[in-house]
Amino acid sequence: MDSSNKNVAEEPLLFSHSIATPSNQHESDGELERILSDTTVPYFNRVGSASWIELKLLFIIAAPAVFVYLINYVMSMSTQILSGHLGTLELAAASLGNTGIQIFAYGLMLGMGSAVETLCGQAFGAEKFDMLGLYLQRSTILLTITGFFLTVIYIFSEQILILIGQSPRIASAAALFVYGLIPQIFAYAINFPIQKFLQAQSIVLPSAYISAATLVVHIILSWVAIYKIGLGLLGASLVLSFSWWIIVIAQFVYILKSEKCKRTWNGFTLEAFSGLPQFFKLSAASAVMLCLETWYLQILVLLAGLLPNPEVALDSLSICTTISGWVFMISVGFNAAASVRVSNELGARNPKSASFSVVVVTLISFVISVILAVVVFALRDVISYVFTEGEVVAAAVSDLCPLLCLTLVLNGIQPVLSGVAVGCGWQAFVAYVNVGCYYIVGIPLGAVLGFYFNFGAKGIWLGMIGGTLMQTIILIWVTFRTDWNKEVEEAGNRLNKLEDRREPLLN
Repeated sequence: MDSSNKNVAEEPLLFSHSIATPSNQHESDGELERILSDTTVPYFNRVGSASWIELKLLFIIAAPAVFVYLINYVMSMSTQILSGHLGTLELAAASLGNTGIQIFAYGLMLGMGSAVETLCGQAFGAEKFDMLGLYLQRSTILLTITGFFLTVIYIFSEQILILIGQSPRIASAAALFVYGLIPQIFAYAINFPIQKFLQAQSIVLPSAYISAATLVVHIILSWVAIYKIGLGLLGASLVLSFSWWIIVIAQFVYILKSEKCKRTWNGFTLEAFSGLPQFFKLSAASAVMLCLETWYLQILVLLAGLLPNPEVALDSLSICTTISGWVFMISVGFNAAASVRVSNELGARNPKSASFSVVVVTLISFVISVILAVVVFALRDVISYVFTEGEVVAAAVSDLCPLLCLTLVLNGIQPVLSGVAVGCGWQAFVAYVNVGCYYIVGIPLGAVLGFYFNFGAKGIWLGMIGGTLMQTIILIWVTFRTDWNKEVEEAGNRLNKLEDRREPLLN
């Protein structure tokens, strides 16, 4: 945006109305770009004014997004906790089923849904509002088709787990848990596109309210199913699937009824079935990028199942990864905020604002993660008793906590930079980085340390940290050397390529 056409000396006076509601956020986008472009104002004054605007914009997106991701994660974690109190076998089974199988579908679906995050965010910034609903429908179609292939994996989960060397006893119990998660696959197929569709418009609070209400229902139903009716692991996972469908239906009703979505949702259209191959390319790149990250954690747990005394190894690692996942949800909220802010600014052709947003959101997420890492380390001797009463597992968790805390600090940076990558449409590049860092460095290093040098679970985790650290350094280097003017042009070209002639609406 050209700053020469407007006197920016009065810019600080505009703060009071810059982000009154998410729907007028583009006023503040333009304001932020003008402030950053005005070289007549001293540098630190510009940074101070711009930081105030950016923090408000980020808070609108990040705070509710963090809450949504935490609540959704708590639903899965509460299921795991309730299952764990049935016994160590049930905890190991729920952990293996949840982290070993279910996260495969989660990563694939969320990754494919990230294409919506890129395209909807940039289209919203470019004010091509009618395209958002079209992208939502195309993504839902592709994810639903993918869901049928994933169902086959769920059905044969016991055989798959045994084939890769897991204990038959644990694999059998884990498969029972996984069977109840089959309906969840198709909830994912609809939820993730809807979630990204709303986030691109900075509409996050409704999802937060829906998730909070669903969590209360989920905990009550889980307690009844597991302890009162006695449905055990199958009941626990069926309730989890049911809860995800509550969220999906409620969010879709909101889209249909809300005035905020009138410009972006015009009903179902046959056009959603055209242009799928092009849309699939970006979806596939998004899926590979995120899957390589989520499968990395999955392989960590699977390797732990091959260690001597696998129940203790699985239990301790699953508790640590669950805690890591809890804190990770905060970073994922900032990931969403970074993706939305960067994609909106690129779509609106504001390169300086996009660059500045990256710096602010990364610093905030990093500071919060460091604080949480300190808290976790202080509670290392007692934190495992939330999940299980076993003293052996508690000692193992305490021993792993220093590595856990280091992971938390890295997770304060890496997910945010991945969000920047999604906002820019760099998914394919990050996928290559993930292959090298995770699968050529991290996993082999973890296997060598864990098995050859007999470091056990600690060795496996050390390898994982090595891969994550390498990936984080590369993303920092690439992100802060980015030509943001070029990224603005790339965003415009991408939207023009995917924007097709609209068919008549079905309703």
